[in-house]
Formats: sequence, structure tokens, C-alpha cells
Amino acid sequence: MTFLPLFTMGPLEWVIIGVVVLLVLGPTQIPKLAKMFGKASKKFKEGLEDEDEKEEKKSSVKKANADDADEA
Repeated sequence: MTFLPLFTMGPLEWVIIGVVVLLVLGPTQIPKLAKMFGKASKKFKEGLEDEDEKEEKKSSVKKANADDADEA
């Protein structure tokens, strides 16, 4: 049995979506929307990096506490 992706989109579908977005939002709103998505993406990535740093700090604190307990 072959699995076919449900949401495959060709170039024609992307053009149609672009035209609809242009008609709905207008040419003045699209740059504002793109800027908003860019900022949101940047904040999301920063949030992921912050979570990684928090996890690293937690693991280093646990390791330091374990080392202190071993020395005592």
C-alpha cells in the first residue's frame, strides 16, 4: 500500500494562495504581516534557546551538588 501525502501543494496552488492573500489583505498590509511573523519567529527561537540554557544550568547545578555530596 502506497502512502500519498494529503497536503501536497504545487506551484499553481501557491500562486492561488498568494493572490487570495493579496486580495484580502491588500498590498499595504502584507509587509506588516511579514514583519510580524518575522518578529514572532525570532522570539520563538529565542525562547527555545532560553529553555536550552535553563536545562544546561539545571544539569550543571545538579552535577555540582552531586560532586559536593560525594566529597562530604
